[in-house]
Formats: sequence, structure tokens, C-alpha cells
Amino acid sequence: MINFRATAATAALLCFTAFGASPASADGEVNVYTYRETKLIQPLFDAFTKDTGVKVNVVSASSGLEQRMKAEGANSPADVLLTVDIGRIDEAVQAGVTQPIKSVVIDEIVPPQYRDPDGHWAGISMRARVIYASKDRVKQDKITYEELADPKWKGKICIRSGQHIYNNGLFAAYTAKYGEAKTEEWLRGVKANLAQKPSGGDREAARDVAAGKCDIGIGNTYYWALMMNSDPEKKPWAEATKVILPTFEGGGTHVNLSGVLLAKHAPNKANGLKLIEWLAGEKAQQIYADSNYEYPVRAGVAVNPTIAGYGRLVADPMPIAKIAANRKAASTLVDKVGFDN
Repeated sequence: MINFRATAATAALLCFTAFGASPASADGEVNVYTYRETKLIQPLFDAFTKDTGVKVNVVSASSGLEQRMKAEGANSPADVLLTVDIGRIDEAVQAGVTQPIKSVVIDEIVPPQYRDPDGHWAGISMRARVIYASKDRVKQDKITYEELADPKWKGKICIRSGQHIYNNGLFAAYTAKYGEAKTEEWLRGVKANLAQKPSGGDREAARDVAAGKCDIGIGNTYYWALMMNSDPEKKPWAEATKVILPTFEGGGTHVNLSGVLLAKHAPNKANGLKLIEWLAGEKAQQIYADSNYEYPVRAGVAVNPTIAGYGRLVADPMPIAKIAANRKAASTLVDKVGFDN
């Protein structure tokens, strides 16, 4: 496998050399553009090559891959785009750099609410937006998203920027469920309850809860597990908190996706489809669960024990495509209420 960790601009220069640097295997190759860190997904690609004989070439970047694929046009070497969050998934579709994934395997394995109605993307794992709550100061073990605007939490909530894609997804889900007027009212209530100006990332929300700056923080499920199991310096932040799986009133927990898309001009389309279908298989789903601490989309695959320790996930049934359709409205509301000010 050939891996690069580069900015989108640098990767654009490296891409053609990388994908042509060595002969393809007897079973061909597949070229993957990804926002995932190479160290997180390398086990997946190693296993895929071992199972299929197909060589995986990877370009990893932190931003700009959709724009790059659009600029490359018909000459793009990309076969598959692997990314996280419906925000980046939707941006790729809007950029016009994808084509429908026509696969009976994907249609049978991935639930319809985690697939694009037009076939341009499919979820291959899930993450939930949850609460990191102080073990000492928060006695309740249930909470709703609506409750985050309750004045009882005044000065007690920590969160990253409201415009970050993870929060945009949650806010877009709220907008899809309740409409813009009620979402604006809710956002104003959440803003009034913030302990400090939105900042940092999800790990820092746990840090600030542990430091007593706030009682609850908003974060994704896997960050807490990574702090607890893989980062000794940050483990005390996880140990000072507990994860609560919040729900919408009358609904479930908001989830987002790690998704896969087939490039519009994929030069190795057959191998691209082979990789996409393999990622939905039991082996890949278990790797996602155990290496990345994400929830499998495939039924019957065990959740990692740390994640299972949060309690049983009852995912909100809202189709992810409906959340994508409300992203712009949610972003506008964040600015309107001055959430990040």
C-alpha cells in the first residue's frame, strides 16, 4: 500500500506519481481518496488486499478532496471517496464528482435510511452525538436533546463550534424534525446555557467537564473510547465523565455516518465496487467496530465492548438524506442566533 498524509494541494501533485509508482497486482488496483487518517483505515485496506488481491493506493487529506476531484475531471484517478459525516458526503455529491453505486449487496446490507435515495453514497459505519457528563455533578442517566435548552443547564454546557460539521449534523436533524422556527428557539436556549464560548473539539469538551468548567459536554461516541483506551494523557478526562446516549423526545439518538462514494470517472470501477461491497462485509464491519469504535451498519456485527458500555443504541429513524437537506438551514440559524459569539 502507498500512503500519503498531505494537504489537498500537495496530495494533488503526488497523486498521479503515487498511483503509477509500481505495477498493479494481478487482480488490479483501486485508488482511494480519503479524509480518514491513514493509521485508522490501513487495517481495512490490508485486509481487503489479502482477501481480494487488489492493491489499494491511498491519498489522505484533511480537506478539499471534492474540489480536487472536480478539478481533475475525467482525468481523476480516484475510484472511491471514503469520508466521514453527512456534511462531507453531501458536499461531494453537490460537487458532481460521484456516480450511483449500483450494488445488490449494498442494498441488502445497508439499511435504507443510511443510503442515498439516488444511490450516490452509502454509510459503512455510524457514530452518535452524545453527552459527556460529569460523574460527580450529573446524577441523571437520561437526557433529551430538547432538554439541552432547559434553563436548569444554564452555565453548564461545553461544546465546539456550532458550525462544525458534527454539530451541523445534529442541528440539521433538529431542523428536519421541528422546523426552522423551533430550532432557532432551541439554539437560543442552548446558547444561553453555555459555560463558555464554543471552542476546541470533542475531547476538549470532556477535558473541561473534568476540570469543572461545565457539567456536560457534547461529543461523538468514539472520542470517549479513544481517550479511555488509547490516550493515557487524556484518560483522566474520560474517567471523570460518563457517556449518556441522549434521544429526541419520542425518537432515538442522533447518528451520523462514515460513508463511501464511487467516483464519477472511476478508472477502476469494478474494483471500486468490489471495495465498497467488501467494506459492508462482516470482516470490515468488525474492524470498524474494534479499531475505530464506531457502530456497524451491518446487522449482527458485535459492537466494541467499550461502546457497548454506554448502553444500547436506539438510533433515531430519520433518514440521513433528510438531515443533509437541512444542513444549510441549520448553518444559517447558527449564525442568526450568534451561537459561536
